Amino acid sequence: MLIPCCLMFFVFNLKTEIRAQIRFSDVTEAAGISHQFRVYEGMFGGGACVFDINNDGYEDLYLTSGMNNDQLLLNQKDGTFKNIFEGSGLESTNEYATQGVSGADVNRDGWVDLFITTINKKGNKTGIPRAENLLFINNGNNTFRNATKEYGINDLYSFSTGGSFGDFNADGYPDLYVGNYFLEYDGPLTEINDATIVNASKTAEGYLLLNKDGKRFKNVYKEYGLDHRGFGFGGVFTDYDNDGDQDLFINNDFGYKAKPNYLLRNNYPKESFTYVEKETGMDLRINAMTTAVGDYDNNGYLDYFVTNIKFNRFMVNQGAGKPYKDMSKELGMSMFTISWGANWADFDQDGDLDLFVSNGDLNPNCVPMGDFLFENINGHFQENARAAGINDYGMGRGSVVFDFDNDGDMDVLVVNQKPIKDYPMPSITKLYRNDSTHGNWLKVALVGTQAEKHGIGSRVKIVLGKSQMIREIDGGGSSHLSQNSTIAHFGLGNATVIDSVIVTWTGGNRQVLLNQAANQTLTVVEVGSIKKKQSPYYLGAIFLALFVVFLVLKHLKPKFITR
Repeated sequence: MLIPCCLMFFVFNLKTEIRAQIRFSDVTEAAGISHQFRVYEGMFGGGACVFDINNDGYEDLYLTSGMNNDQLLLNQKDGTFKNIFEGSGLESTNEYATQGVSGADVNRDGWVDLFITTINKKGNKTGIPRAENLLFINNGNNTFRNATKEYGINDLYSFSTGGSFGDFNADGYPDLYVGNYFLEYDGPLTEINDATIVNASKTAEGYLLLNKDGKRFKNVYKEYGLDHRGFGFGGVFTDYDNDGDQDLFINNDFGYKAKPNYLLRNNYPKESFTYVEKETGMDLRINAMTTAVGDYDNNGYLDYFVTNIKFNRFMVNQGAGKPYKDMSKELGMSMFTISWGANWADFDQDGDLDLFVSNGDLNPNCVPMGDFLFENINGHFQENARAAGINDYGMGRGSVVFDFDNDGDMDVLVVNQKPIKDYPMPSITKLYRNDSTHGNWLKVALVGTQAEKHGIGSRVKIVLGKSQMIREIDGGGSSHLSQNSTIAHFGLGNATVIDSVIVTWTGGNRQVLLNQAANQTLTVVEVGSIKKKQSPYYLGAIFLALFVVFLVLKHLKPKFITR
């Protein structure tokens, strides 16, 4: 029986190899990337941000490094990157143990700025809260200036993890949500476990930072009705209910011992959020690390893959007014591991979304865990990371997807930590080039004139015959402590012409472009004036005023008659 069993195993794996169409090549060294995140204490960090520093059409990278120096990687347009960190004006980050990073055009001058979260200053063994987060304004010449104090966030001392940009008041200026992990904690971070979490009871509030005309940020956490606390790993702005404004989904660690995940419905134009996690089934009591946002079944409703320790959750939208359902088991995604980053992309460009998941043990345990690649095959998922050449066993944390070589398909970068203990294999940041056999594609780059400059918070939908696909442009949070490309990517299969490209801008503007050719990067510039939603309170005030005028005129009517 041994030979037939071995033969069966071989045939099964052969079939898997033949069936899988997704292929990646490790081009880290060839691309000139040499990076490793070194932890301050324990498991925390790190992240990556995809952005175009100089608006040359090739996307660049910012990598946080914890106790090592961060890196600013300029795309050289030939498949390589150059670290231009020294002399960039970002050197003050060397004083801090950096964690996550995200980017947006904070002051609407046409250049992407950077927000970097920190947990401490290097060598500073004080208790928590420990340090401020950092905001750097892009000067437009590959350099930045530290604007942390100028924008009023220098006095927000905290233990921060992930920062995410969004535009929750739809004024065109990107706002921020920042996740905080501890309110107070004096012990070493290497000792974090269930017992210390329960005994600490020091869960922290986040920050909801409203952008005031591109000149400063104001923390409106309480003003907008937020009162939650938790061991926060940040959140993501997303329109879960398809009503045109940006809601907020919060990821909390140790949700089963402390506070669960939270889903907040945006009540725009009213300046408030409402907690709806219980009625939507999104109050997950897990170790939530991040949430990847995508419409896996192309039904027009966004679904949410939430990474976790042990088993991840895939929360599938069941339709308007219905609670979300965890379908990880039914769809073939229930696997035991410790996951952090997660990224939806149509890697084989066949018209549906696949999912990359970065895995890694907690420092200092240091048990190797391979990454996942879930290939979408007719609405069901098959884990094909080994066959695709992307099952790295480093200590993965943040991950991003972007088209670094501008060949039309989506590549992957994974930030790996330096293990504290001996480790049987390299654990360094990896760049994987997508070499898949794939179909046609379309990339859509947004240029907002009234909405956020790069379309953060906006949606792009394409229509191909009877099928449709949507992409939501997020400003970070749809991967652990990281931010993916803001350029929407679609796989088209054999289609050569897209019937329509529909952009719904944050604020309500809508544009339709017909009969667009495949295999191009389409730049859409916002046109038209945004029609703001009118608050019911505002409309009520108008009605009341008109009613008062009516009564006054009715009272004065006899006087008009006698004249």
